[in-house]
Amino acid sequence: MALFGSLAMLRAQAPRTEGFATAFAYIEELLRADSPVQKRVRALGAGDVQKIDLTGGAFVLEQSYDTKLRADGFFESHRKYIDVQAIFEGEELMEVADISRMTVRQSYQAERDLIIYADTGEASLLRVYPGQAVIFFPDDGHMPTLRIRSDPMRVRKCVVKVPVEAPSAPGP
Repeated sequence: MALFGSLAMLRAQAPRTEGFATAFAYIEELLRADSPVQKRVRALGAGDVQKIDLTGGAFVLEQSYDTKLRADGFFESHRKYIDVQAIFEGEELMEVADISRMTVRQSYQAERDLIIYADTGEASLLRVYPGQAVIFFPDDGHMPTLRIRSDPMRVRKCVVKVPVEAPSAPGP
């Protein structure tokens, strides 16, 4: 099931793979004051998405958008990649549910690594703000980008796509 919390907590709980090491290094750079990554993400305009290839088969989607109404959202999951979503500016709600309890609305689209699900009342709600991150595994149906209040809020975040791979042995 999904992991949620501070970067330090996620680092301690996530599988020890090259992909996660790459994701955490990128997010640390994003959160470092005046880093090139932070400047690049801060410069994104509303609706901008920028894809950057990282090492180990991972890549990141740097995003800037206004949060949306829940009615405009949808549940999704992925097979080839694990999402590591980290908020840099703004706040949003995310919902998460076990896909084994969900109904597929749109079958797997390999080119987008995307499955879309019908709405469910069995989701858990997460409030995510700067400095926090969420890891969504392939079994996690998730609906991010949701408004916290009635008015939209500008969010700048990154979604690091970590290839699904077998975890290596735990560290010391």
